Amino acid sequence: MAEKNYYDILGVKKDASDADIKKRYRKLVRQYHPDVSDAPDADNKIAEINNAYETIRDKNKRAEYDAMLSNPFAGQGGGFGGQAGAAQGGFRWEDIKDQFGEGEAYGDGGFRFDDIFSAFGRGARGQANGQAGGQSQYGGFGNQDSKGQDQHAEITVDLASIYQGDDYSIKLNVPVRQPNGSVGYDNKTLKIKIPKGITDGKQIRLTGQGAAGSGNGKNGDLFLKVKISHASNIRIEGADIYQTVNIAPWEAALGEKINVSTPAGTLGVTIPKNSKSGSNLRLKGKGIPAKEAGDLYLTLNIVNPDSNSEAATSAYEALKQAFSDTTIER
Repeated sequence: MAEKNYYDILGVKKDASDADIKKRYRKLVRQYHPDVSDAPDADNKIAEINNAYETIRDKNKRAEYDAMLSNPFAGQGGGFGGQAGAAQGGFRWEDIKDQFGEGEAYGDGGFRFDDIFSAFGRGARGQANGQAGGQSQYGGFGNQDSKGQDQHAEITVDLASIYQGDDYSIKLNVPVRQPNGSVGYDNKTLKIKIPKGITDGKQIRLTGQGAAGSGNGKNGDLFLKVKISHASNIRIEGADIYQTVNIAPWEAALGEKINVSTPAGTLGVTIPKNSKSGSNLRLKGKGIPAKEAGDLYLTLNIVNPDSNSEAATSAYEALKQAFSDTTIER
C-alpha cells in the first residue's frame, strides 16, 4: 500500500466512528473546496478527499478496504492500489466500481454554502446577481451516471411580496461539469414565483436547477432559503408581525382613530383611551397570510412633541398645572 491511506487523507483513526468521519470530511471540504480555497492544488485535494470518504463512509466498502490494508501485497494488483484515487494517479473509480458498486456521487447531506449569495432584486423592479453554493460537484467519479448535487442558497424578498406573492428574477453563476471532466461555470437567469404567505426561513425548491449530473444522471435541485426584509420598526415571529407605531400624547390620553400604514395595507385603528407606551393592539388575521394566517400587533409608542417654541413651552406649562396632583411612579 502507499504510505498515505484513506484514513490518513481524512485525518481520522482506523476505528473512527461514522459520525467522526463525516464531521472531519465536512471540515476538509469547507477548507479545500475550490470555490473557497486559494490553494493551487485544491482541485486535486478535494478529489482525493472525496475518493477517500466515498469508500470509508460505506460500511461494506470500508470492510473491504480494511481487509486490503491488512494485506501486505495490496496495491500490486487490482482493488484500491496506489494512491488515493484518480487525483493521485492510482486506480480510477471505473477500476473498482465493479467490485464495490457505484454508490452516490458523494455525501448524504453534506455542508451548505447558504450565504454565497443573497439579496436578489425583485422581478419587474430589477435583478440581482449571485453564485449558487451547495454541495460540491467534485464528488463525481469517472463516467458513472449519477444525479448532480443539490445546491443551497438564500434569497432575500421584501415583506410586501409575502403578502401578495410576487415574481423575482435571479442571475446565477452555477458550476457545470465539462465533457473532459473539468468544472466550469454557466450563467443563467431564473424567474421565481414567491408563494403568498411563505414564512421566514422556509425553502423554495427548484427541480433540476442544481449542479449538473454526470453521464446520464439528472441535475440536482436548487433550494432557496427565504429571508424576509422589512422596516426597522417591524419584527416577525413565525406568521405574526409586530409593528411599532408612534402616537401623540393626546391620542393616547383621549383615544382617537388614526390611519396606520402596515404590511397589510393602510388600516384605520382606534387608539383606546389612556393607552400606555408598549401596549399592543391586536389585529387578528392581518399578519403573514400563511396557511394559518398570523396576527398583526401594533405596539404603541408615545412621542412627545419638542418644546422648541414659546407656544409649545406654554402648552407644556399649562399641562403641568392641569395635572399638578398627578403622582408619577418612578
